[in-house]
Amino acid sequence: MMRFLEKVLPLFSWLCGAVLVAAISSVTGYLLFKGLRGVNLGLLFGTTDPVAALMLRQQVFDGLFPAMVGTLSLVLMSVGWAIPIGIAAGIYLAEYARGRTKMIFNLLFDILAGLPSVIIGLFGFSLTLFLNRHVSEALRPCLLISSIALAFLVLPYIIRTTQLAFESLPVQSRMTARALGASRLQNIVHVLLPQAFPGISSGVILAIGRCAEDTIVIMLTGVVASAGVPRSLLSPYEALPFYIYYISSQYGDQQELARGYSAAILLLIICLFLFSLAFLIKKGARYRTLYRP
Repeated sequence: MMRFLEKVLPLFSWLCGAVLVAAISSVTGYLLFKGLRGVNLGLLFGTTDPVAALMLRQQVFDGLFPAMVGTLSLVLMSVGWAIPIGIAAGIYLAEYARGRTKMIFNLLFDILAGLPSVIIGLFGFSLTLFLNRHVSEALRPCLLISSIALAFLVLPYIIRTTQLAFESLPVQSRMTARALGASRLQNIVHVLLPQAFPGISSGVILAIGRCAEDTIVIMLTGVVASAGVPRSLLSPYEALPFYIYYISSQYGDQQELARGYSAAILLLIICLFLFSLAFLIKKGARYRTLYRP
């Protein structure tokens, strides 16, 4: 029986991998077939001059350039808020927290990871109402509130990957610098963090994808259909996920639906760019860790 399982298990693994690749290829191929022909300058800028739009001299009303800028700004800001907090929390759990304290924090972060995105969206909306009533009436749903809400949504990914990356480091890495007289903080900053960075970047990649695809959070915290390029952190903005949702639920004809497919391709391109950037940073950190003098 065990020999039979040893022969069947690799075959089953290959079959699962083939099914996964086929599913991804089918979805991507269908999306490219439906929307690739519509990806052009007209889709991005409409009737606006591309140079004037890129220089922010003219606003784009009938193109997806503002939605692309809003999506990219939203993802970068959200990940920017989440990275320092998430890495610090992960280091605390791995290096400082012990016993019941660690157990309580692990439970809290697990609960945070399991919260539906609509709860995070309602949190951001409630925060906006509180700030509008008690701080300033000028504070309304905006890019800043959306980025803070999304940062809460992706914090568990970065916290957990940071914690696991630190806890998986070999004992020799932990003890060598301490034996040479380095303090605990110096050991973490100069020895452990560079070695754990490739693992941490995996959580950053997951966070990027989660921020780029979420719709319900931004619907409740600041995204609108035609806001143009955001002029400040307190401005409403456009985003590709919301545009795709809006078109797919209320399209009037097949040409308008095709714009939704083209917008999905643009969203994939943005995600691919951000994933590639994170991957290059990860490879560079690993190279410096292995070959630094």
